[in-house]
Formats: sequence, C-alpha cells, structure tokens
Amino acid sequence: MNLIDYSSSIWSVVPAALALILAIVTRKVLLSLGVGIIVGAFMLSSDILGGFSYLKDIAVALVYADGEFSFGKAQILIFLLLLGIFTSLLTYSGSNQAFANWAKKHIKDRRGAKLLTACLVFVTFIDDYFHSLAVGAIARPVTDKFKVSRAKLAYILDSTAAPMCVLMPVSSWGASIIATIGGLLATYSITEYTAMSAFISMSAMNFYAIFALILVFIVSYTSLDIGSMARFERAALNAEQQSENKEVETKGRVYALIVPILVLIVTTVTSMIYTGAEALETFSLLGAFENTNVNLSLVIGGSAGVIAVILCTLGLIKAEDYPKAIWLGCKSMFGAIAILVLAWLISSVVKDMHTGDYLSTLVAGTIDPAFLPAILFALATVMAFATGTSWGTFGIMLPIAAGMAVNVDATLLIPCMSAVMAGAVCGDHCSPISDTTILSSTGAQCNHMDHVTSQLPYAILVAAASAIGYLVLGFTKSALAGFAATAVMMAILLIVLKAKK
Repeated sequence: MNLIDYSSSIWSVVPAALALILAIVTRKVLLSLGVGIIVGAFMLSSDILGGFSYLKDIAVALVYADGEFSFGKAQILIFLLLLGIFTSLLTYSGSNQAFANWAKKHIKDRRGAKLLTACLVFVTFIDDYFHSLAVGAIARPVTDKFKVSRAKLAYILDSTAAPMCVLMPVSSWGASIIATIGGLLATYSITEYTAMSAFISMSAMNFYAIFALILVFIVSYTSLDIGSMARFERAALNAEQQSENKEVETKGRVYALIVPILVLIVTTVTSMIYTGAEALETFSLLGAFENTNVNLSLVIGGSAGVIAVILCTLGLIKAEDYPKAIWLGCKSMFGAIAILVLAWLISSVVKDMHTGDYLSTLVAGTIDPAFLPAILFALATVMAFATGTSWGTFGIMLPIAAGMAVNVDATLLIPCMSAVMAGAVCGDHCSPISDTTILSSTGAQCNHMDHVTSQLPYAILVAAASAIGYLVLGFTKSALAGFAATAVMMAILLIVLKAKK
C-alpha cells in the first residue's frame, strides 16, 4: 500500500514522541505503545480502512515478510517462555533459595552481591539479550537475599549488557558492526584501516560505553543512589529490617541451579558458534559470531537449560507440580512478551514514518567539523531514544557519519563513527521502548517504568560527561584527550552528587 511520506517533516517524530511521553506520564507502557502504533498507522494511511490494513500488514510482517516466513522474532518469544519455565522450576525446587543461602555464607554484604552481578558480564558478553536474561536468573536470588532493589539489579544488568557487547569484537554486536565498518571502508576506498583495527580504535573512543561500565562498578561499590533509585533502595532496606532474622529452610540444592545455568550458557555459546560457522567456507571465531543465528541459538540453549533443570530437580519437585510450575513460568513472561511485540510494531511505524531520516537532516547545515563527533553523539542518542533500537541507529547513522567525515575531514572518520556507536547505546539505555531495556527489567523481574526512571539519571550523567569528551576529541583529534576530559567531567559530576547527598 502507498504510505504518506514524512521523511522531510517534523510530523515524522509524532508517533514515537507520543508513545514516549505517554509512557513517562502514565507509566502504562502497553497503553502508550498501543496509542503510538495506532496514531502512526492512521497518519501513514489516507483513510480509516488503510490504517487497519497497515496494522494488519506490520503484525503479519513479524512472522511473514517478502514472501517467506521469518521466525527470528518468534524465537525470541519462545526463549522468553523457556526462560520463564527455567526460572519457575528453579524456584519450585528450592534451588534459588539454596543458592541464596550459599551466597549469604560466602558473599558477606550487599556490595558483594552487586559486584558479583556486575562481574558476570565478563562471562556473558556474547549477546545483550542473553546477558540480561541469563544473569538476571543467576543473580536475582543473591540480590534478593541481600535486599538489593530490583531496580538496582535491572540497572546493573542494562548498563553492563549493551556497553560490553558494543566494545567486544567477539560478540553479536561487535561482529555486526565490524561487517558494517568493512563495507564503509570499501565504499570510501579507505585503506589505512582494516575493519578490525577500525573497530578497536572506535571502541577506545566509545566514551559512553566505557564510562557506563565504570559507573556500574562505582555505584555497586559505593551505593551511589540518585533520583528514584534512592527510594527503591530504601524500600529494599526496610524489607531487610523486617525479615533479616527469618531463617528460610529449603530442600533445594545449589548444584541444581549451577548445572542448568552452565548448560544454558555453554549450549547457547556453542550454538552461536555452530550456526555462524555453517555460513563460512573457512572457519574463524570472529566470522562465526558475525554470521551467527543468535535467536535460534537462544532457543537451543534455553531448551537445553530447561531439560537440564528438569533432570537436576527430579525428586525436589512433585510430579504433579511440574505442569503448575511450567504454566506459572510461562505466565510470568506474558507481560514482557506483550511489551516486546508492541515495541517491534512501533519500530515498524517509526521506520515507515522516516523518523530517522528526518532526524539525520538536522545536522545537514554548515558546521565547524570539530563539532561533528559531539553533534553525531547527540543525534544518535535522540534517534536511538525515539526508535528504541541501537542496531537500527547503527544502520542509519554509521553511513551518515562516515559520509560526513570523509567529505569535511577524513581524520574525523573514526571519532565520528565511535560517537554514533556511543550515542546509539546511550539512547537505547534511556528509551522505554528499547528491547534491551525491556529484557533487563524482565531479567530483574522489575517494573519496567521503575527501571526506566531509575536508570535515567545515571545514563544522563555519563552522557553529559561523554558529550564533553567528544567536544575535546573533535578539536584535538586525540582519543586520550577525549578520554581524560570525559573522566574529569564525570569525576566532577560524581563529587557534586556525592556532596549534595
């Protein structure tokens, strides 16, 4: 069907902006996304019937597009159901509580629980979806035991997921970005970099991702609670005071938690390597991750994890309780699935409204080239926030950044592309319609808007420091100077916040 073209109109931002504003004001994510989708559908169509036809088309396109079935999104939903079953069976068996009891003996305080959660990213950096959901399942019993708020857990999950994945070449993110960079280098006949060396240089200049990770460890160690996070942490501590003397006995076993989680991780990573290697003539680990089928690998890993947890909990769960546990596990994921499906639908609306195209024209005027990295960082942040996708922002903005840099000052190529990578992750962190944000709140079993509002001050803090870093980088063309400027600005902001607290 013919859609109305909004690529050069400010009206292109209306559906995304409406959904975001409603989500923040009403805290009802499903309603907000639904309104944004419906408004966008009727804006794109010339009549009411066309609007309903468009809604049907984008819904069908989730599983059937371009004349063939596509099961990628369905596989993510299946993995969510499998993870719900996985978690529910562990809870029914008492294994979560057994691990919490073990952790209470070996991890002495709330600081240790938070640092454990943050450090797990060095094991699960292969994919952000995998990290948010798997680490959530592993760490939640421990953080609950020490009464760390679910909002703090969700923040740690979210702020270690995308930032680590975007920095690592051996990850689903890194491999995809390296492939994109290789195409851009070839397009502009740039030979002084290989795709890998360019990616490593860009990672060193990805100030937002680097300092978001640093801030997670600072917050975990010092308990720097700002904004609504302070309220959630106080509530968690009050709950601790009411229940700290209660002894919880369980027949669960720690191995019944550890073994299934190891099976889940090892099977998923092995599947990612295998599915990626199938597309290669000559095997390489980076090539395998570049071509991997992440969604299918998650389903295979999730299935193996569920089988492992069933085998490990035999005798710990009554036979008649298995169906009940499975149903409750599926039911626990229905809310997250609904949000994720609506987020995919509004992403289709935002794409057809050409929101990204319009936003990219905002920097088309005459500007000093030294401001380009900071401007591209800000624009990529706005675009990822509005669209809810880092990968979509990479796809739109990396070619724009490369083209602008080559035309005005080729020495700014790497700084400009690194600024786009940083801004995409920043906007993704702040956006309530981002799938990574949704899955982090799901992994922590935290109210979604509680996670969004409590993480926002931390993201803004790092974004402000990073913006200064990109200004310095643009004028000096020195990654070290930009890094130092970001570090100094973040230190100043942290000192000011600490003083106010």
